[in-house]
Formats: sequence, C-alpha cells, structure tokens
Amino acid sequence: MAPRTRVRSTSLLALSTALGLALALVTGCGDSDSGGDAGAAKGGKPVVVVTTTWEGAFAKAAGAEDVKVIVPQSVHHAPDYDPKPSDLAAVAKADFVLYAPFEPYAAKIKEAAGSKAELVEVNLDNDADKVRSEVARLGALFGTEDAAARWTAAFEAEYGRVSKEVQASWPGGKSPAVVSQVFSTWSAKLAGATPVGTYGPEAVTPVQLAELSAKKPALVLDNAHMSTGTVLPDSGARQVEIVNYPGPDLDLLPVYRNAAAELKKAMGGSAA
Repeated sequence: MAPRTRVRSTSLLALSTALGLALALVTGCGDSDSGGDAGAAKGGKPVVVVTTTWEGAFAKAAGAEDVKVIVPQSVHHAPDYDPKPSDLAAVAKADFVLYAPFEPYAAKIKEAAGSKAELVEVNLDNDADKVRSEVARLGALFGTEDAAARWTAAFEAEYGRVSKEVQASWPGGKSPAVVSQVFSTWSAKLAGATPVGTYGPEAVTPVQLAELSAKKPALVLDNAHMSTGTVLPDSGARQVEIVNYPGPDLDLLPVYRNAAAELKKAMGGSAA
C-alpha cells in the first residue's frame, strides 16, 4: 500500500489514549529486559519490530529473521490502528523499530514502550533501484549484509524475468502510455511503459482530469490502497489497481508478480 497521508484526528486521539493506557503495562516488560541486549539474546540476530508488512518485507529482505509486525494487514489505513499493549511490549524488546514518515505514531510507540530500540525511517517505495538501496542500507545496519546481498541477487533475477514478461504483452508491440498515481510509478517502470502524467495522493481535480485525459493514456495505474474510484472516466483508459503492500509472509517478490499479472491482463484488453 502506498503512503497513507490522510490521518483522521479522531484516530490520532484514540491512538494517544491507547498509548497512555498501555504505558504502565509495557514499562514493566521493558524493565525486565535490557533493550540493548535483545539481539544478543537471539544469538546476535537483530529483533526487529515494524509498523506494517511493507517495512517487514524490507527487513526480511535485508536479512532480519525475528520480525514482528504491529499493524495487521487487514487494516486498510494504518494510521487508524490503535496499538495493543502486546504491540508495545514487543517494541520494548526490540533492537530496531522500522517505520515510514507518513506513519505518525511510530515515535509515540517507542516512547510509550520505554524502548531503547533504534528507530529507523524506511523509504517505502517499490521502485527497483530504491529497494536495492534500502535493503543494502538495512543489511548494513542489522549486520546481515551477506543475506541482503543474496536476496538482492534473487530479486534482480526475478524482477528482470517479470519485467520481460510484461513488456512482451505490450499491445501491438508498442510501449503503452500510462498515467500513474504517485506511489504506483514503480509499476510503470516495471512494465517499460511510457509515463505521460501522474496524480495524487489527493483526488484528481477537474483541471488535472482535463490535462491527463488529453494525454490519451492507455492505462491508469492506480494505488489500490488510496483509490478514489475511476480516475479518468470517459477517457477510454483502462484502470489497473496496483498493490504495494506484501502479504503476511513478508515476501516482497509477489508484489511484483501480482502487479505484472494485472498489467498483462489490462494490456491484453487495451487497444493497440
């Protein structure tokens, strides 16, 4: 899922309340463990707590084996989630807490848990170059560089295979013109498509609608997690819902495979 920037004030109030109520419960857990020794207790393996499966997939790709996800995948809008005392207890035992800048509660979670964990901001973007960079950075941080390098090699091979499959589906053998939601542009790159415009994360305005429709895109690559409905109605463009977030297995590769399948399906039904 792409960055979810629309944070409701009511959910943040509920979050602050939950954090306050949980503080007493979690502080005891934090005191019984020395936060800095959590990794050593695992034989040198870092204990990583992540806010969502997206950060979790980056952590796993970088070589982390002990990964705890706070926000369930079923929660469509992560900032709406109210952490439970058990979530905060997990944070109290972590070596690293991974979060994204659009998730406003990450620092509060660490503070409430009394954790000595290192808070790490992750650049959540499925663009292949950015994924390689973040995985290498996290691998160095975790001390799991070899595992991160092995994953990256496997990723590059799979990404190349999937990208070729999608490009083989170009209608008429020609790269399609696409308009992408700002957090779905990586899928246009995967498809070797020709970008002609972007939109979001806010809803498309009438002026943008006219401008983007005038580009005559064959496809609109929408963000499934921030969709505002049909983006360019009456333009003739086929809309493809792109999913950014990995599943509970924290495997990032299916995100690319699934996007490729949706793209191929859409290109198979688009005009040449």
